[in-house]
Amino acid sequence: MNKKYYIGIDTSNYTTSVSLCKGFDEILLNSKKMLEVEKGERGLRQSDAVFQHEKNLPESIGELEKILDETGCRKDIAAVGCSSVPRDTEGSYMPCFLPGIAAATSISAALGVPLYRFSHQTGHVVSAVFSSYGSDFELLKSRFAAFHVSGGTTEVLMCTPGRDANSVTSTVVNIEKLGGTKDISCGKAVDRIGVRMGFDFPSGRYMDSAACGYGGEIPVPHISVDGFSFNMSGLENKAVQLYEESMDTGKVACYVLSFISETLEKITVNLLNEYGEIPVIYSGGVMSSVFLRNRLSKYGRFASPELSSDNAAGIALSAAIKDGGYYAAEQ
Repeated sequence: MNKKYYIGIDTSNYTTSVSLCKGFDEILLNSKKMLEVEKGERGLRQSDAVFQHEKNLPESIGELEKILDETGCRKDIAAVGCSSVPRDTEGSYMPCFLPGIAAATSISAALGVPLYRFSHQTGHVVSAVFSSYGSDFELLKSRFAAFHVSGGTTEVLMCTPGRDANSVTSTVVNIEKLGGTKDISCGKAVDRIGVRMGFDFPSGRYMDSAACGYGGEIPVPHISVDGFSFNMSGLENKAVQLYEESMDTGKVACYVLSFISETLEKITVNLLNEYGEIPVIYSGGVMSSVFLRNRLSKYGRFASPELSSDNAAGIALSAAIKDGGYYAAEQ
């Protein structure tokens, strides 16, 4: 069993994250700092995200330093991991990951240990596997489906064992996109509608609370699913119209999350019909919703809320898997 320590850094669109894990089975630190978005705004420019990450990282790394001093494990750090691209595909790029890459590069050089770069999406998948299946990562030796549903991404993924020699990053599992949204992401729809109703950005937790507290009727959602792909663009117009007619945030939130849950349910059923009873994991910030968990838990497993939203724990665990020789493929 790998009992070394691993550092992970993830600087996504809206969260600065630093993590420390012990081997494959214990997360000692999972620090997350949300980037600030002005009231009424529906997102951040990449330049603003980069600036805020640069402000947040010294404090986050200070938390890491404290844990290292308390545990006395500095000498046992074996590798550093960071998220360097959104997805593990050619041309995938976002400037917001640059501060994390710079910080991770400096730390690995100072400690004299390897640096592994992973996609942000790999971090989500690995943290979801850890959260829902445990630390032996046996699931990575089989085929499974994963949903990555967040503010920037809504994709249906097939995950298989092995290491892709052509990958643009370090890989611990092969990820193939099967489908997903043809227009906006589920998280973007939730945030746009939530901000329109006066909720802060990001609006997911407010929408979830409002939806869970609503007990009335809603219009029947007319979803648009084609195999493993779907459209979300009509949801925003219908939700805004419903809000202008009712001024009822609970009703609108329930309608929005019902639309999303029915869409994801239909795709899950299509997946199981196509591939048989394979394991299904739901990950990404949107999937921390209690409403969605209650609707979809019969089909698959969910990461815990803290490991559903953006986090560096999945990156630290990926570094442990990579460095420790525990790959999805049998050796």
